[in-house]
Amino acid sequence: MNAHLTTALDLAARGVPVLPLRAGKVPFGNCRACRDNACGGRPNMKAPGPCACPRPCHAWAAATTDPATLTGPAWSSCWKQAAAVAYHPGGVGLTIVDLDHAEAVAWARRTLPATRTVATTRGEHWIYRGVMPSVNAVRGGVDIKSTMVYARWLGPGTGTMTALPDTVRTLVVKEPSPVRPVTVAVPTGGGECRHRTPAYLERGIAMAEQRITAATSGVHATVYRTFLAVLSAHGWCGCLTDAHAARLFVAAQTKGESPRHCTDAWSNARTALGM
Repeated sequence: MNAHLTTALDLAARGVPVLPLRAGKVPFGNCRACRDNACGGRPNMKAPGPCACPRPCHAWAAATTDPATLTGPAWSSCWKQAAAVAYHPGGVGLTIVDLDHAEAVAWARRTLPATRTVATTRGEHWIYRGVMPSVNAVRGGVDIKSTMVYARWLGPGTGTMTALPDTVRTLVVKEPSPVRPVTVAVPTGGGECRHRTPAYLERGIAMAEQRITAATSGVHATVYRTFLAVLSAHGWCGCLTDAHAARLFVAAQTKGESPRHCTDAWSNARTALGM
């Protein structure tokens, strides 16, 4: 059996969606039946499903864990020509910080929490548990690979995998940053800050992220109402930080909101509350 196919089957058995790559680390081309992405494999769709075509014609959307598809006749010629195996990190709940050169690796070692690392041709992949939007060139030599992308399989790596940190999530916020510092005064009248229990604030932010992510219509209105609710509940004592706001901005941008819309919704919510 082809060595790349053997690797792919092993990964698929562990729940990792995989596909073959040809020379140059690129997927195989579209088939005739899916010309112009007729099957719905476009990566810019809001809610794309896996490509229904039997060939791996849409990169990450064609990645599969189905051994019958991997070993079927429609894929056989692809494996014969394959130069590598790729996988969809977001499909297995992972995010890769792709560090393309030594300077980027040095930056990660200074800045990011330690996690599992995999050596690449020129740098390293740092792999975290958790999913986020994929963005290229978040800084020099650094790409984020998670949802709607594929990454070349280079082995299991070394080290203990850790949870996706806010320091990685906030990398997708482009300059000028849509996140505005939350600097509001504690209201006079006293009362102990209830947010000094970290779980209270964390639960509120997580629920807000979920509310935005679950929106199927009226996304802009949902984002504004969610920002309003978060600021109303958590914005008066000064415990709300830029990192918390950035998480909400990332959730909104994942649903298609622009940085400008996020900034406007945040500002309007603060104005409505008199902050």
